[in-house]
Amino acid sequence: MEKEIKVTQIRSLIGRPPKHRRTIRALGLTKINKTVVHKDTPSIRGMIQQVCHLVKVEE
Repeated sequence: MEKEIKVTQIRSLIGRPPKHRRTIRALGLTKINKTVVHKDTPSIRGMIQQVCHLVKVEE
C-alpha cells in the first residue's frame, strides 16, 4: 500500500508570489483549512517544500 499524506492550507495567499499561488493551486488547495490527500511522491514533496510556510502536512 502506498503512503498518503494530508496537506492542509493554513495561511492566506494574499501578497504571495505567483509561483507560490500556482503551487498551492496545483496541490488542489483553494481556501484556508481545506485538506487534500496525495500519494507520497518526490514531486508532491517538492511542491510542499516550496510552500511549507503556507501548509500543514500530516502523514
